[in-house]
Amino acid sequence: MHFKHPEVLYFLFLLLLPILVHLFQLRRFKTEYFTNVRFLSELVVQTRKSSKLKKYLLLFTRLLLLAFLILAFTQPYFEAKDHKNATNELYIVLDNSFSMQAKGKKGELLKRAVQDLLENAPENSNFSLITCTDNFWNTDIKSVQKELQNLSYSATPFQPERVLAKIKAHPTAFKKDIVVISDGVGLGANAFGEPQPNENLYFIIPEAEKTNNVAIDSVYMHQTLDQFYEIGVAVTAYGNDFKDIPLAIYNKGKLVAKTLVNFKQPKQQLKFNLPKEDFHGYVTLNDNALEYDNTYYFSLSQPQKNNVISIGPSSASAFLKKIYTPEEFNYSHYELRNLDYNAIEKQDAIIVNELQDIPSALQTTLKAFVAKGGNVVLIPGANSNRTALNALTKALGGDYSYGNWKMEEQLISKINFKHPLYRTVFEKETNNFQYPKTKGSYTIQSALPSVLEYNDQRSFLSATTNGIAQIYFFAAPINSDNSNFCNSPYLIVPTFYTMALSAQKTGINALIIGDNKPFITNSMLGKDEIVSVTNGKESFIPVQQIMNQKVKLTFNDHPNTAGNFQIDRKGQFMENLSFNYARTESNLNNRVADFVNEHKEIDSADRLFDTLQADRNDTPIWKWFLIASLLFILLEVAIQKWVK
Repeated sequence: MHFKHPEVLYFLFLLLLPILVHLFQLRRFKTEYFTNVRFLSELVVQTRKSSKLKKYLLLFTRLLLLAFLILAFTQPYFEAKDHKNATNELYIVLDNSFSMQAKGKKGELLKRAVQDLLENAPENSNFSLITCTDNFWNTDIKSVQKELQNLSYSATPFQPERVLAKIKAHPTAFKKDIVVISDGVGLGANAFGEPQPNENLYFIIPEAEKTNNVAIDSVYMHQTLDQFYEIGVAVTAYGNDFKDIPLAIYNKGKLVAKTLVNFKQPKQQLKFNLPKEDFHGYVTLNDNALEYDNTYYFSLSQPQKNNVISIGPSSASAFLKKIYTPEEFNYSHYELRNLDYNAIEKQDAIIVNELQDIPSALQTTLKAFVAKGGNVVLIPGANSNRTALNALTKALGGDYSYGNWKMEEQLISKINFKHPLYRTVFEKETNNFQYPKTKGSYTIQSALPSVLEYNDQRSFLSATTNGIAQIYFFAAPINSDNSNFCNSPYLIVPTFYTMALSAQKTGINALIIGDNKPFITNSMLGKDEIVSVTNGKESFIPVQQIMNQKVKLTFNDHPNTAGNFQIDRKGQFMENLSFNYARTESNLNNRVADFVNEHKEIDSADRLFDTLQADRNDTPIWKWFLIASLLFILLEVAIQKWVK
């Protein structure tokens, strides 16, 4: 037993007062006259015995009365079992990512978790609430009640390391109790690290009853036909035992295509033909699991001709005219001595083809061109200056260097079908084709992924990207004297055709929220002019960089909600653009069993708060001492009345 005010115990000296009063009864005796004293002696003896007993009972009662009263004022208590953590600050981490849309026994996991907090969090306790999107520091349940009730799902996935960094950065002199409410979807093993000495981690893990889910992963351009776009829709079923699900495509709110998806295989690639005109809509399906990944928004614009130039000997570039036809490309060829440097910035792709030397001025211009989103293809010549080649690869940001020239015939026998250059080109993978070859090539030192490989696994074509531009490096010249690559239509046409395409002109405009992938739009802006992105419900101004006749837009974590948007300048329409949520939460089975690691797991919020209160709060007992004092008062009255 402990006392909040132990100094009051000094008043126990007051117990001497009733003792002194009982020892020295300073009462005056009064003479009484009796007419007959024959029976007085026996009566006096009996009275003295009962009076002595009564006196001791009263003394004992008054001592206990005074002692218990004094002890009540000291406010005695029993110390809590976990009293060392009684001053800990409470932090509640609430996962409001899209996987919490899943349904448990009592409804959606997030809504049930919010309701549990509102019902069970102590009203007089301060805590901090951290979600994927918002932070509420040093608040209480009444202050955040409205925010919790209106809490929406976050386009940002749940990131434990980011949340814990926020909590660690929050200054405090006390230890921290961190309560994490999350289903754990998408989290790896030991996602929250090892237990820290100044932190107590508790987990409440709501679980979905059904983990089956169907998601639209992406929409991509499969091929461009004369009158149609052939688009592909990638759909994945997570779980088992799926029935046919309807899928539909809408353009500006109007239904344009519909089909049933049969999940004989968990991954399905559906093909649709859309007219070659502006498209601004979405593809959607219906399932009974997560809702956020049932719709994929995308935009298509009327195709524009891509601007392509090649720089090098005319004899080595003749094959390019057959690929870059006037119907789809604005193609030009320049000898190095006749190159118009001012024309470079207006291009979408530049092919540097077998130059013997690459001037530093051209290297600087190409570096700026790539930084603004232009594609570059570098084809070395057998007699090229290797120092100039490597200086250019370094300027373009590629981890790629040319070594010695080696005369050795090699077959080009391996295609990386999963590379973005070929992802939408070939309907199926095949290794049964007439392999092209080269008579000589450079030895290469590179960590870049290979697009095409020789039969000895050396790279023939490598690629890299800076996020908005693609850079391609050949290991050997492809002129007819050194290679028959130009005579292989299975490879030469799709390779150079796709290299020259600008994703901003002929691809699908569909970005992922939070991906931070830049978007290039063709527009001439003044110094003080800005563009905005809007869809009527939401509007924001992206980070923008003017690049001559283009504008580079970066969206960071905007917008908040997926949908079809448009880019405006001073209220005037510029271009359609769509945003989607990342599909990182679609697989509800994507959870490692030991992501909690050595931390404590608790069933529910009410049990958590009950446990913390029971273990951390002292048990006051002063009321019982006060009640005992009152009982002794009643006992004294009873003694006075009934004991003679």
